[in-house]
Parts: sequence; structure tokens; C-alpha cells
Amino acid sequence: MSSDDAAAAPALPAPPRYGTRSIAEVLSSAAAAVGVPGECNALSLPSAQRYVVVLVDGLGSRLLREVGGYAPTLRGAESLGELDAAFPSTTSVSLSCLGTGEPPGRHGMLGYEVLDPERDRVVNMLGQWPADLDPLAWQQRPTVLERSAPHVAAATVSAPRFESSALTRAALRGGRFVGAQGVHARTARTLEQLTEGRRGLVYFYWDELDKTGHREGWRSDAWLHALEELDSAVRRLVSRLPANTRVLLTADHGMVDVAQEHRVDVSADPALLSGVRHTAGEPRAVQLHVSPGVDPEGVAAAWRARFGDAVWVLTRADLAQDGYFGAAPDPQLLHRAGDVWVLAREELALYDVSRQGTRPLAMVGQHGSLTDQERLVPALLW
Repeated sequence: MSSDDAAAAPALPAPPRYGTRSIAEVLSSAAAAVGVPGECNALSLPSAQRYVVVLVDGLGSRLLREVGGYAPTLRGAESLGELDAAFPSTTSVSLSCLGTGEPPGRHGMLGYEVLDPERDRVVNMLGQWPADLDPLAWQQRPTVLERSAPHVAAATVSAPRFESSALTRAALRGGRFVGAQGVHARTARTLEQLTEGRRGLVYFYWDELDKTGHREGWRSDAWLHALEELDSAVRRLVSRLPANTRVLLTADHGMVDVAQEHRVDVSADPALLSGVRHTAGEPRAVQLHVSPGVDPEGVAAAWRARFGDAVWVLTRADLAQDGYFGAAPDPQLLHRAGDVWVLAREELALYDVSRQGTRPLAMVGQHGSLTDQERLVPALLW
């Protein structure tokens, strides 16, 4: 980007505070607080015999601030301030940061859809991975639960379908997996893991809010009902804790509602995909992999010309240099990231319908970019 372009472009929010105030410090801080050796308590959590880390998919702190009246239990918790989701602000990246305690540039889970450079294909990090792509080879960093299991009772409580998912095996492996359907069952199973007299670390995943937000939008009655159900479950959990047990609740990202008229098919404009070999990422954090010999800056210029101040457009080199993937990212892993990134600033979602089809266009709630609604998450303590 030229100096004139940089001066005219809207200011880009600061990168996530990896190492001090991001999602990557949550589980590792809880592990340190229960006495797991070698873990860093970057969040300065109070020590306890047992910690439950509740990860609520899609609960941005700015969303919660606006509708906190529907969640009296969450509103009454001790707030540790806002944390940063990972970049991009999406489930596969933030959960991998939580699970490993590492920034994205060290674990390589770099988006919802990510390029597999060795086979020149785009892989959905939350979907069915190809049979020849081993999650343990794709993400090789040890996880917090793996490091904790030899020292404390480490467990994951989540829906049964996630036990064998590629994301779990890649970034959340370790300890005992306890599957339970339904919110009441998961709360009960979580309490069962908290044995008096034994140190423990429990990761409790809650995905209902995010699913409702994608389908109906976070301003919908259905989303508010899901928030009330979450609040009720957390109240049951914290009211029945054994002595010397703490609960820490956070989220992987927030959400922005995007009206149908602002969901754009970029494949309908040939100029936007000229020189682009693959599209990846997600609708509010599009990753463009350019064809050999194509200048990424030229592709970036075409997208800036089309969408103007509604987006931030940066190259992979820009983002890596400024710390959005964390300090000292692994150069080999960064090959998975797009050469050009298009990040939505305004109410906008960008789809490559030629590759993705029209079904994703029905999604209301969106995330992935750097707006405060998407990137800031709560840290609540009981």
C-alpha cells in the first residue's frame, strides 16, 4: 500500500494482545492457577483446586453489554475486563489459541476455510477434513489439556459429536472427553468432574448461542432466549460448585448481523477474482490466494477500488509484520494464509458463490473481522 493510500485508509484496529490479554491466555492461565507446572498465569487468576473454563461460542462482550438485562448471572459475575479474540475472529482460530495457548502464527489454524498448500486445496477447519489430512500433523503444538493431564484431572465437556472432530483432535486434544447432549446434561456432567480433594481443569464448550446467531441474528428473540438459557445453566453450575472451585467464562468471538442486501456475491464481478487462484477465509475476513506471478498489491487495489472504506484490505506480509498472527509466526504455516485479506468494516459479507454455492447467503449473524463487536470477548469469574 502506498503512503497516500495508507493515509486515506480507515485506521486498522490494533492486533490481538497475544501473550497478555487474548483468548490464548485463558486456558493456560486456569491451568497455572490449579498448579500445572510450566503454565503461565498471564491473566493473574486467583489460585484454586479446580477451574471450569466455559467457552461460549459467539458471546461478544459488546453484545453482552447491550443485552445484559437478559443475563443476570453473567451480569453479576466478577469481570476481568475484555479480552481479544484471535485474528481472524472465528471459532477455529480462537479455539485453537485457547487450546494450545499459542497465537495463530504458531498453531497454523488460520481461518474458517484455509489453504492446504501442499495439495493446493481449501479445507474447512470446522467441516469434514479430507481423509489424507491428519489433524495431528496439521497442528503439532502440544495443547494445554495434554500438558495438564499428567498433573490434574483434565476433562472436556461438550456435545458428543465433537469428540472425534478434526478441530478437537487438532487443537483441543488431551484429558478425558465427556459427551453430553443438551444444556442441562452438560452442566450436570461438568459438576460430576469436580471431585473434592482433587485438582482439576474442565473445559466446557457451549455452542447454542452461535448457532442461533448465525441462523436468526444476535438481535433476534431466538438469540435472546438462547442467552437466557445460557444464563440459567451458568447459575445452576456456579450455585453447586464444591469448595475451592472457580468458573471462568469467555468466548471465541462476537457477531455482527448482516442484512440480506449487504451479502455480496463477489464472483459476479470478474475483476475481483482476476488473478485469484483460491478464495478462502469467511465472508467478513476473505482470504485471496493469488496465481503464480500475480502481484498481491494489484489484487488488493482492485478490492479497495470496489469496496472503498467499507473494508480494510491488507496483504499477508502487512498483517504478519504488524503482529496479527502473533510474534515470530512460523513462515511455513503462514503459507496457509491468503496473500491478500479483505476485512469488513461495515455491515457487509462477501461470498464466492461460484465456489461456495448460494446456501451460505442465508446466514444472518457473521464474524471474522476486527470490529469491536466481533473481536472483543468477556472474561467473567465466579
